[in-house]
Amino acid sequence: MASGDVYSQRDPMLKKRDDFEDILEERRNSSDVRYALRCYTPVLYKGVAACTPSMLKSMVLQSDTLHYVISQVSKESGRETDAVQEEASAILDEMAHCLQLNTVRFFAFTLTKAFKSLFRSICVNEEGIRRLQQAIHEHPVVLLPSHRSYMDFLLMSYLLYTYDLTLPVIAAGMDFMGMKFIGEMLRMSGAFFIRRSFGGDKMYWAVFSEYVKTMLKTGFAPVEFFLEGTRSRTSKSLTPKLGLLNIAMDPFLKGEVFDVSVVPVSISYERILEETLYARELLGIPKPKESTSGLFKARKILSEDYGSIHVYFGQPVSVRSLAEGKVNRCQFNLVPRHIPGKPDEDIHSFVNDSAYKLVRAQEENMVLKPWVLLASLLLQNQAAGQKRGVALGKLTAQAVWLRDLSRQYGAFLHWPDQITPSEVVSSSLSLHQGLVRISEGKVQLAVEQEGGQPVGPGDPPSAATPEEKLLSRAVIVLSCASYRNQALHVFLRPALLASAIHATSSNQKQEVFNSFSFLRNMFSNEFILCPGATVQDFEEASYLLVKTGALQVTQQEVVVTEGGHRALAFLISMLEPFLQGYQVVCRFLCEEATETLTEKQFIPAVRKFIIKHLLAGGLRYAEVLSSDLQKNSLAAFLRLGAVQKVNGADQVTLKVNKVMVNSLEDTLGGKLPTEKAVAARL
Repeated sequence: MASGDVYSQRDPMLKKRDDFEDILEERRNSSDVRYALRCYTPVLYKGVAACTPSMLKSMVLQSDTLHYVISQVSKESGRETDAVQEEASAILDEMAHCLQLNTVRFFAFTLTKAFKSLFRSICVNEEGIRRLQQAIHEHPVVLLPSHRSYMDFLLMSYLLYTYDLTLPVIAAGMDFMGMKFIGEMLRMSGAFFIRRSFGGDKMYWAVFSEYVKTMLKTGFAPVEFFLEGTRSRTSKSLTPKLGLLNIAMDPFLKGEVFDVSVVPVSISYERILEETLYARELLGIPKPKESTSGLFKARKILSEDYGSIHVYFGQPVSVRSLAEGKVNRCQFNLVPRHIPGKPDEDIHSFVNDSAYKLVRAQEENMVLKPWVLLASLLLQNQAAGQKRGVALGKLTAQAVWLRDLSRQYGAFLHWPDQITPSEVVSSSLSLHQGLVRISEGKVQLAVEQEGGQPVGPGDPPSAATPEEKLLSRAVIVLSCASYRNQALHVFLRPALLASAIHATSSNQKQEVFNSFSFLRNMFSNEFILCPGATVQDFEEASYLLVKTGALQVTQQEVVVTEGGHRALAFLISMLEPFLQGYQVVCRFLCEEATETLTEKQFIPAVRKFIIKHLLAGGLRYAEVLSSDLQKNSLAAFLRLGAVQKVNGADQVTLKVNKVMVNSLEDTLGGKLPTEKAVAARL
């Protein structure tokens, strides 16, 4: 393992990030109608003439690739070529956008009204906008925003319209198309609708991929999609989905364009519109179906304060540069370009590595607000048993300490230095008053009042059962955890190292590295950890902890300094809810999993098991109720071979290797109470 000198050239503290401008400031001082109707003349790709949506559809239907697939499907199915051609045309009609400037102007007007009501500011790095403008002119562009809210794609189009840039075409789920009136409005503002899964539908895949590639090759507009595939309900970055990125890179790999520019965009919300909705979804309460009536019912949020949004347009990433030395494009010369084929292993590996790098780029430019630090501290204080809360002055001192630590770790922190720390903390607590309570100078999560009655949005009445009270408290805890999770990428690698040191109880560097490697591998479905970068992550974590005075590292040993215990205790506590979540799933698999346990039954069954343990006092963290954590732990155990899927006639069952699961539980840091012990407590 190389020494920490590797990092002296890229100290996270030395990262240069752009300044922000508040676009709402001008909107508050000028006419909304004039803004919506202003002259709009965006720069086009290499000055090409504008292409209409109907021309685009014709190009797709007349492409060699689609003709080839239509011929193949016709032969395989025995259907007439004309019938298959009609099917392709119907798929394209259902899918395609029909971007119209008048609809965009309508959205520009209505969104301005909504944004001015909802948000204090929308801050954008204008240097990033200038870089994007240059990229759009020179190469086909793919926009990859982070995805934490329904607001994301509306916000992206709004910003590009504001800055006179070519409006993006946006991949959207079919559920939006079903919204009366709104679905067609979204289509006319650049959304194209795709199914959540294609199965083995060769025709659908061919139309979809050719449509996206044609938009890129012609430079029709920047293509926008969410690399994570869906909104993150936890505010953690999700494992990237590779389908659309594969399609977007294909024109370069086949030599049809010189390059493709990929622009990661980081959207940070001070307060998320869907915070309690997400928490309820994670607890098994189904999300409301997207509908126009639901949208109008949600108008009441316009009277609330959601703080600020920061949008950071990252450096455009050249696919050509990413592929240099990693992909041999000559392989594409062996087969005619119009014949579709499955990507080779080296192409899959290249796209996968690129996807992880792009999500990491999103994470690094996420702006963290003070509340993110406060939520982290309040959750840890609650888990430590401080049920009456922490004194406001003490919380402020803790927040200042954590502010300084996070800055040393390279966090992109938006902490107003022009006002006192106590004012910063008070302002943050005020904005999130639905999640915290201040009483007699002490601050705590808003999980219960005097007498233990639940509080918060949508809580059950005072006669609620213990389980209902628990779930009510869990809504608050999971909502707070979603803010804490925004900072996880900053602390993750040092936290893995701190947890490894704690688990090994040894100063031997190799033993600590082995423990770090195990934890990193275990949590690779939970967090964004780039494949094959274990040594690099260990070195980065060591460097940060040495730099901040928490560790001393030699060739043979890793030693915690006298002043390092506070930082390590905080970092260990950051990971503890996830460790306990994986442990309790291990316990469930050993004690309750039968040979007939199906994949579909897993989440409800493990949730019931966890509720029993929480009510008995056998678990410290209500966060383990999160279905996201439970799904990720199952994915990890499947990947490690501790659980196997067995495909039956009509369902998938889970086969558990209980010896291996027991071993994993031991290595994760100790046993949870047994079924007998829990029964005794109840």
